[in-house]
Amino acid sequence: MVRLRSILYYLLMTGATVIFTTLGIIFLPFNFPFRFKVMSGWSVFNLWTLKTICGLDSRIEGLENIPQGPAIIMCKHQSAWETLALQIYFPPQVWILKRELLWIPIYGWGLASMKPIAIDRSSGMRALKYIATQGKQRLERGLWVVIFPEGTRTAPGKRLKYQPGGGLLAEKSGYPVVPVTHNAGYFWPRNSLDKKPGTITMKIGPIIDPAGKSAKEITTEVEDWIENTSSTLPTPNFN
Repeated sequence: MVRLRSILYYLLMTGATVIFTTLGIIFLPFNFPFRFKVMSGWSVFNLWTLKTICGLDSRIEGLENIPQGPAIIMCKHQSAWETLALQIYFPPQVWILKRELLWIPIYGWGLASMKPIAIDRSSGMRALKYIATQGKQRLERGLWVVIFPEGTRTAPGKRLKYQPGGGLLAEKSGYPVVPVTHNAGYFWPRNSLDKKPGTITMKIGPIIDPAGKSAKEITTEVEDWIENTSSTLPTPNFN
């Protein structure tokens, strides 16, 4: 039943992607906050179908830590689930992502309509400078910036080197960092069709003030909070 429900979810998700990508293109002339509100309906629908069809719900802790003004979200990356949830619980945001995602038919078109900061990860320092300059511009316009510091989805319990882009953006811009972690990788694993029933826990940490800190120090502080908090999250038993 898990496999059948997951297939049904993907069919509905595909249909919703086509619809909302079309809406994203239609509403390009409108301002970004309005477009974001429209496009985030895609995430609302997908999370609803996950709960209704697959029995996969979520619990969010730390909403009181979300500041009033724009900030940099640095989030644990285990699954595709967090790419949906962040759009629901945080204000209008742009994402730092690899440019290859924009080349995906239909899905990439929808992404492109949302002002992402698309980088060539092979370009090294040039990519970091691009993140710092473009990210600062977005923040100064009142938009939040989302970055996954590990750079790729990582299985629960695994740990990759945190990339410096988010810390550099915080250092250069002076905007605070909001660390986020979760255990979605247990329920929606990378490269897996199955969506396992249960309740995902996502924790939003207290803001990290970049004042007087280097990019490396900021990144280390974020990494310590995310990894230490991740180790305290529930480990589901699917037996």
